[in-house]
Parts: sequence; structure tokens; C-alpha cells
Amino acid sequence: MYSYTRAESRERGRLFRKGFRQALADNVDPKLRQRIDRIDQSAAERGERELNALYDTRGNDRQAVAQAKAAMRTASREDKAAARQALRDAEQQLKRSERAVNKAENF
Repeated sequence: MYSYTRAESRERGRLFRKGFRQALADNVDPKLRQRIDRIDQSAAERGERELNALYDTRGNDRQAVAQAKAAMRTASREDKAAARQALRDAEQQLKRSERAVNKAENF
């Protein structure tokens, strides 16, 4: 996964266009490709850190769902409705984090 900052995206696009023009003239500067590779490498490292953070969040949300289920099963009759709502909220949060992970993995 790549995670480009806006400045990196602009710079990479500018360098790509410059390299394209140079390629048409058969005179490509190797330093240009190195600068693009450096931008890609830093974006890949940032993307990996963000993906690992999403995995951690998803794991925490799964744990929260398990705890909410246990709380619902052990709740008294008066507390059952609140425990059920807490379970629904935890499941919705888990769905959001799973969607974010899936989107990041497939991007």
C-alpha cells in the first residue's frame, strides 16, 4: 500500500511528466527515476505503517465485540437491553474498521 502526501503526489506527477517528455526525446535522466523511486519508497513505508495501525485497530475492535458479547450473556434482565445496544455499537465499529482494512489492502 502506498500513502502519498499531497506534496509527494504533485512532485511525482511533475517528475513523471518531465520523464515522459525526456523519453520522447530519448534522453531520460537517471536521476529523475531515482527521485521517483525515493518518493515511492517513502510512500510505501508510510502506507505499511498505516496498514499496521489499521490491523491493530481491527484487532482491538474484535476484542471489544467479544467483551460486549460476554457482557450481554452475563447481564441481568434489567441490563440486557443496554448490553445488547453496546454489542450492536461494537459490531458496527468492527464493520467500519474491517471496511477500512479491506479498502487499504485492495487499493
